[in-house]
Amino acid sequence: MDLKLAVKLPPNESFDDWLAVHTVDFFNRINLLYGTISDACTTKSCPTMSGGPRYEYLWQDGHKYKKPTPLPAPQYMSLLMEWIEVRINDENIFPSNITMPFPNDFRQTCTKILSRLFRIFVHVYIHHFDKLVQTGAEPHANTLYKHFYFFVTEHGLVSQRELAALKEMTARLIMNEDKVKLN
Repeated sequence: MDLKLAVKLPPNESFDDWLAVHTVDFFNRINLLYGTISDACTTKSCPTMSGGPRYEYLWQDGHKYKKPTPLPAPQYMSLLMEWIEVRINDENIFPSNITMPFPNDFRQTCTKILSRLFRIFVHVYIHHFDKLVQTGAEPHANTLYKHFYFFVTEHGLVSQRELAALKEMTARLIMNEDKVKLN
């Protein structure tokens, strides 16, 4: 399957519908991916939500955490998943009835969700790659990551600044995919 083609908006498809389906799907699949390594991601092993020494992610939700706050990775992940789940289950944000319109800030909401989901990839790949390999989940993680990467870059949903955290790994994965297609 050509993931670059799979992420292109089909003709006569609503972009908001396309975005909603993919955002929910990525949430579910990335949540499962994190579940494969969650026993190795503890407050002791991961006292900060980071992607190596260059990237530390702070939690801010505007309610309980009004200012960006450093948290252990498992706590950050738990808050993130709850935060996303509240949004995707809110009919005013992700309507399930096709007669209900998407809110004006729908794309902005999805962009924030997808940017935060990307941070899970960063943390998992940087700190728990060995666990992915050990459990045999690496090929699945790589395919999920490529699908996610192609989707967010095709539609400009995650900034290049944010994506820089996995720039080298992304280049290797994409190059390997192109080599496989040539053979």
